[in-house]
Amino acid sequence: MLSDIEEQIKSSIELREMILDKAYLEAVEIAANVMIETYKHDGKILFCGNGGSAADAQHLAAELVGRFKKERRALPAIALHVNTSALTAIANDYSYSEVFVRQLEAFGTEGDVLVGITTSGKSENVLKALAKAKDKDLKTIALVGMDVSRVAPLCDVVLSVPSCDTPRVQEVHMLWGHIICGLVEEALFHGQ
Repeated sequence: MLSDIEEQIKSSIELREMILDKAYLEAVEIAANVMIETYKHDGKILFCGNGGSAADAQHLAAELVGRFKKERRALPAIALHVNTSALTAIANDYSYSEVFVRQLEAFGTEGDVLVGITTSGKSENVLKALAKAKDKDLKTIALVGMDVSRVAPLCDVVLSVPSCDTPRVQEVHMLWGHIICGLVEEALFHGQ
């Protein structure tokens, strides 16, 4: 069992060393700047994802609304899956692939950002939401694993983890999300 634990930790470390490449660092910086500009223009950040990615979306929205490291005003951020009544009604009345699209119709406005999180890059409801966001002139950011083929045409920024191992991909998504939250806070509340 100890060797399995050690192997998983080493796997995580190896992946994190891979994302120290300049291209990954620059993509994270671009995503942070998109969010910073949105907040500077009184926009909001919307998140969507399924399963573990939904948990990550909710976590990152909470970091922005509550606080990450600084005492500061709340920043508008919404994880679109947290209203279970809306989610289940939309899934029942339309289809599960529409659960985020319908909410974007209600809450997304031009200048906002949609962050779609999908480790596989194939989550139909996230892909539809990204497409809807583009139609509504929202900026779009994807946090994804290796397969970017379906998300890339729908996104302004793609943060792609070079792995197909879902737990490792999710670990990097949260690392990048936390880095972005820190960059947003520093840019907007420098000196506080």
